[in-house]
Amino acid sequence: MEDFIAASPARDRGPALCAACPARIPTDALTGLVDRSAFRAKLEAALADWRPESASPAVLMVDLDRFKAVNDALGHPAGDALLRIAAKRLRAAVRGGDVAARLGGDEFAVLLAAPVTPEAAAQVAARLVDLLGRPYMVQGQAASVGASVGLAFAEADCTTVDALIGRADMAMYQAKANGRGRVGFFSPMLQQRADLRRQTEQDLRAALPLGQLELFYQPQYDLELGQLSGFEALLRWRHPLRGLVPPDDFIPLAEEIRLISKLGEWVLRTACTEAARWPGAMTVAVNVAAQQFESGRLVGIVEAALQDAGLPGSRLELEITESALLNDPGGLVTAQLIALKAMDVAVSLDDFGTGYSSLSQLRSFPFDRVKIDRSFVNDVAVVRAIAAMGSSMGMRTTAEGVETAAQLDNLRREGCHEVQGYFLGRPLPASAIPETLSRLVVGATLLKEET
Repeated sequence: MEDFIAASPARDRGPALCAACPARIPTDALTGLVDRSAFRAKLEAALADWRPESASPAVLMVDLDRFKAVNDALGHPAGDALLRIAAKRLRAAVRGGDVAARLGGDEFAVLLAAPVTPEAAAQVAARLVDLLGRPYMVQGQAASVGASVGLAFAEADCTTVDALIGRADMAMYQAKANGRGRVGFFSPMLQQRADLRRQTEQDLRAALPLGQLELFYQPQYDLELGQLSGFEALLRWRHPLRGLVPPDDFIPLAEEIRLISKLGEWVLRTACTEAARWPGAMTVAVNVAAQQFESGRLVGIVEAALQDAGLPGSRLELEITESALLNDPGGLVTAQLIALKAMDVAVSLDDFGTGYSSLSQLRSFPFDRVKIDRSFVNDVAVVRAIAAMGSSMGMRTTAEGVETAAQLDNLRREGCHEVQGYFLGRPLPASAIPETLSRLVVGATLLKEET
C-alpha cells in the first residue's frame, strides 16, 4: 500500500491539473505537476486578464513541514516517493481550473483561478493542510510530515507575479512561525514586518563598518571570595535612528543571515583589547555562537585576539550553548574546545536547562563552568541540583538574572560560586568601567557599588 489515503478519482485530473491549459505544458519530472516556469506563466496570464473591480485570483504557497527529517532518515528515494504522494493529494484538494505546481524541493504552489471567494480559498487551503498532514507509507515505512500554507489575493497594489507570490510566501512563513500545520493569511501587517526586517538586515550589514556596534559589560561576582571577578561582554547596536537596539532584535537575524561569525570575531577582539586594560586577574566572558565553530578557524581567531591584546588566556572565558554540541557530528566543535582549553581559556555551558542541555552535554566535554539560566533562579530545588551536579563534576556554577537580595542569599546557600544580574550591576559601556571599579568598596558579604 503506497498511501494511507487514496486520491479521489473525480479530482485526480492528471499532471497539468488545468482543464483550460494546453496539453503540452512544462511539468515537473518527479511529480507530474506544473513546473515553476509554467506556473509563473499561468499566474502572469491570470493577472493580465484581471481587473480590480472583478473577483481576483489567489495564490497558495505550500511547504511541507519536517520533510527534511524524513528525507534524512529514510533516504532520498523515500523522500521522492513521499513527494509523489503529496502531489497526488494536492490534485485531490484543488478545484477544476486551478493550477497546482511543484516549485522545487518540498515547495508547492496553487493558483486559484478567479472567481474565488476568500471563504472558498480558505477551504481549499484547509483541505491541503488536512490531506498533506495525514500519514504516508513510503517504501514499506510509515512517515509523517505536515504542511504550512500561505494564502494571498491579487489587489490593486499587488498586480505582479513576484508581488503576489511574495505575499503568499510571507503568509506561509507566518503559518510556520505560529506552529506549523496551519493556514496563514496575508495582511498589511505582514508586509510592514517584512519591510522592517529587510531594512534591519541592510542596516545590520552596515553596522560594523560604520562603527555602530559597541560592547557593554555586566559585572560578575565571586560569592566565595566576596568580590568582583570579571565581566560578561554583551553586544549592543547603536542605530542612528532607532537608538540602542536590544540584542534580541538583531542577534537572531544575524544568525539567520549568517553574519554572526563576523560579528562574533569583532566582539572577541574588542573584548580582549578592553579587558587587557582592567586591573589584576579580572576575567572577561564572551558568547560564541554555534556558527563560529563551522569554519574550524575559531582557535586561530582566539589566539590572535589574545596575542594582539596582550591578554593571558586565563583571563578569557568563552560561553557556548548546547546547540554547538548538538550539531557536531564530526567532532569539529569538541576538537576546537579542547585546543582552546590547552591555551588556558575557560569554557562554560550557557543557558543550562533551557534547551536540550542535560547530563549528556556536561559529560561530552570538561566544561569549567555551568551557567544557570535566569528562569531557574527562583527555583531552589533546580538551583541546588545543578550546583551539586556541577561541583561533583569539578565545574563551577554561575547564576544569571539575580534581581533581589533574597535570590542572592538563596543562591549563596545552595552552593553557587558566581552570580550576575541587575541587583549586582547593570551592563555598562566600556568607558564607565574604570570609574565603576574606582567606586567599588568591600561590603560585609559582597563587593557592591557605593550608593
